[in-house]
Amino acid sequence: MAIDRPVTAPERGDAQERESGVGRARKVPFAIDFYRSAVGKKYVMAVSGIILMGYVFAHMVGNLKLYLGAEQMNHYAEFLRTLLEPIFPYSGALWLMRLVLLAAVILHIHASYSLTMMNRRARPVRYQSKRDYIAADFAARTMRWTGVIVLLFIVFHLLDLTFGPANPDFQAGKPYENTVASFQRVWVSLFYILANLALGVHLYHGAWSLFQSMGWNRRRFNAWRRYFAVGFAAIIVAGNVSFPIAVLAGVIS
Repeated sequence: MAIDRPVTAPERGDAQERESGVGRARKVPFAIDFYRSAVGKKYVMAVSGIILMGYVFAHMVGNLKLYLGAEQMNHYAEFLRTLLEPIFPYSGALWLMRLVLLAAVILHIHASYSLTMMNRRARPVRYQSKRDYIAADFAARTMRWTGVIVLLFIVFHLLDLTFGPANPDFQAGKPYENTVASFQRVWVSLFYILANLALGVHLYHGAWSLFQSMGWNRRRFNAWRRYFAVGFAAIIVAGNVSFPIAVLAGVIS
């Protein structure tokens, strides 16, 4: 006659593990584990957004050299190619910055998409009332669309003024002449203006929400957050839109 012996705690745990089919979980690097959470994705969106905002501002300021003439603009472009020589080879630092920006764009888009999917799974049935529109302003509700417009604009902008396939009069190493030749095409100038208006809407909401994503939001600072968001977006749009208008008006030629 068999005598039942008591099952110890370790044995119970092993049996439960075998029954459930779940083995010992592998350790995941902290960065990946953090990114899997909604908080991690919001942090990535905010940090990548800050990087992209810094680039957009620096790019706009650099392009203001268009008003100083071809020599100044082309000299500025050459300076970017020789940046940090001889530590980096010719154009090495410029390509490194491009790779950082590309990584920021990819992470920004992926985090945004992932958060959207997480929100949809958490709320599979949309609100049937108008309270969505009360809680969120126009910029917040159109973020995905302005983001798509800006992404398409970036692709065209690179093909038009950086690499040249979209610009029939492209001349390597002469950004001033390339910009003038491109903006003399009215449809390009109109697209550039509309894309920058979309960029302004995107920047406004992004500049506003990044403080909340990073945990820097305080009620007494909300007014300053809005001033910053409006001011930053307005400066970028005004600067960028001025270039095609100046070319069409003959101020830059």
